[in-house]
Amino acid sequence: MSLIKSISGIRGTIGGRVGEGLNPVDIVRFTAAYAVQRLAYLKQLPAASKPTIVVGRDARLSGQMLDQLVTGTLIGMGFDVVNIGLATTPTTELAVTGENAAGGIILTASHNPKQWNALKLLNEKGEFLNDAEGKEVLAIAEREDFTFAEVDNLGHVTYKDYLPYHVNKVLNLDLVHPEAIARRNFTVAIDCVNSVGGLAIPAMLEALGVKNIIRLNCEPTGHFAHNPEPIPQHLTEISDLLKSGKADVGFVVDPDVDRLAIICENGEMFGEEYTLVSVADYVLDHTPGNTCSNLSSTRALDDITRQHGCYYSASAVGEVNVVEEMKRVNAVIGGEGNGGVIYPAAHYGRDALVGIGLFLSRLAERNMTPSQLRATFPNYYISKNRIDLKPEMNVDAILAQVKEAYRNERVNDIDGVKIDFADGWVHLRKSNTEPIIRVYSEAATMEQANALAQQVIDQVWKSC
Repeated sequence: MSLIKSISGIRGTIGGRVGEGLNPVDIVRFTAAYAVQRLAYLKQLPAASKPTIVVGRDARLSGQMLDQLVTGTLIGMGFDVVNIGLATTPTTELAVTGENAAGGIILTASHNPKQWNALKLLNEKGEFLNDAEGKEVLAIAEREDFTFAEVDNLGHVTYKDYLPYHVNKVLNLDLVHPEAIARRNFTVAIDCVNSVGGLAIPAMLEALGVKNIIRLNCEPTGHFAHNPEPIPQHLTEISDLLKSGKADVGFVVDPDVDRLAIICENGEMFGEEYTLVSVADYVLDHTPGNTCSNLSSTRALDDITRQHGCYYSASAVGEVNVVEEMKRVNAVIGGEGNGGVIYPAAHYGRDALVGIGLFLSRLAERNMTPSQLRATFPNYYISKNRIDLKPEMNVDAILAQVKEAYRNERVNDIDGVKIDFADGWVHLRKSNTEPIIRVYSEAATMEQANALAQQVIDQVWKSC
């Protein structure tokens, strides 16, 4: 059994002993700690705000249990709850601001297998808690410093469907063009891994004017049809369908619909790194401005941003870090290389519905196939490796020595060490959950990416 506590929430495998897995006792404890933190936030406001929390969940088998425990605990802490039921992560984020709520809790373990679930914690802006707020929740949970409401002060629950609100938000974006999409008469195949995407993605496509939708795994049963991480080795079913010529494009989402993978009309992968690149290129064509992604994302975003005469900035890994950097540089588009598109004109959160609206609008505007569009971008390959650490190894000292060894290259140390070479890059980060260093590298070919990674891995062992 696993239980992982972090600033963004608590996640783990369902069951087990208290403190060893995600179980009712720990769910209540961390929900109550979050409620205490949000009450402290409300007390800082000049005028009293309605103590409301939004709760949404993906379709995991354990979701109903978590939903009842979380909702009941929040009511017991004196909060009103707007429960939006089966909902995507970005839908829940938008519901927080739509309700003028004090925060939100998303019940999802994202791309993790079905035995996992999590409480992901949002602030009053519908964004993930920052480092200080997250640490505060963890500290309160350890102290178990809770005072529950008396009977006359208990909260109440209201049930709402926020999917139409989310869909309309996307439709109203200046760069989303349903009329142009409808004229192309696309046939779109989708794989929603039997989670909430099966509700959200068809609704979004129909609103965009797509009449021909081929649905794979769209029943939100929580019985994932395949490994839910939307990476090529898990997407053979939809890839084979596209190869047969039955659709113009394919979209795949993870269980909470904040990541978007695209399949070309010939069954080839568009590349999850290039979801953001393609959407950013479209946005920059119409609204030039800065862009941002994390240090482990493709250099192609930097390339196309400079082609548009704009500035690219990199953040530490993690959505909250990307969002903070996007705000700092006033980015018009940003996200993560895992298919996560963050478009501030909609909201500051990864959103596959926004990604689909912008991508189809780009295809319609250019009158291209996905493979033709993909061919317009710089081509890079990312290699993902790891270094297994021995107990006596000092990771911080190793990374410092690597930084010194490559001092004549462009080095960024805001999150581990990233070395930018003329022909590629290597990024080393220590894992927060395993005794390993993750080593990501990118170059024009996979052979070159692997060679760069091995060069730096060899340097690590020299430093030990």
